Amino acid sequence: MKEIFLAGGCFWGMQKYFDNVVGVLNTQVGYANGIIPNPSYDDVCCGNTNFAETIWLRYDESVIDLNGILELYFNVINPTVKNRQGNDVGTQYRTGIYYIDESDLPVIKAFAAREQEKYQDLIVTEVMPLRNYYAAEGYHQKYLERNPNGYCHIGKEAFQYAGTYRQLQPSKR
Repeated sequence: MKEIFLAGGCFWGMQKYFDNVVGVLNTQVGYANGIIPNPSYDDVCCGNTNFAETIWLRYDESVIDLNGILELYFNVINPTVKNRQGNDVGTQYRTGIYYIDESDLPVIKAFAAREQEKYQDLIVTEVMPLRNYYAAEGYHQKYLERNPNGYCHIGKEAFQYAGTYRQLQPSKR
């Protein structure tokens, strides 16, 4: 089992999106790479804690590898916009890929380089080690599952796509 932490705007939609993916075993929403211990949602929304709304993913690499996860991730973010996704604006809504396994870094860098070829503007998605992570409050976990009409910057078509995505050949490491 592998783990990766992804920031892609509001974490409600990111969690619902990745919960639909075959091979993703667990997700949790939380706050990553900030400067205070044990932040609350209110702390993060103030904009001075440097936390990003993030989802923690645990996935089965024999079903979907990191390239597949990143393909799906880049499908629902705008990596060229800083501190904003959809209508959500603020430092907590920046995009970021936070890894805990150093062997993931070359995979992430290579994928980001290929992705950059699709854009005229520079990709501003952070790529860095996970420094810290705190689970968000319980009412944020699986929010859109419990509130199907809740706000989300990710379109319903993307949720459907995630549910049908099958990686052709996960790489063998």
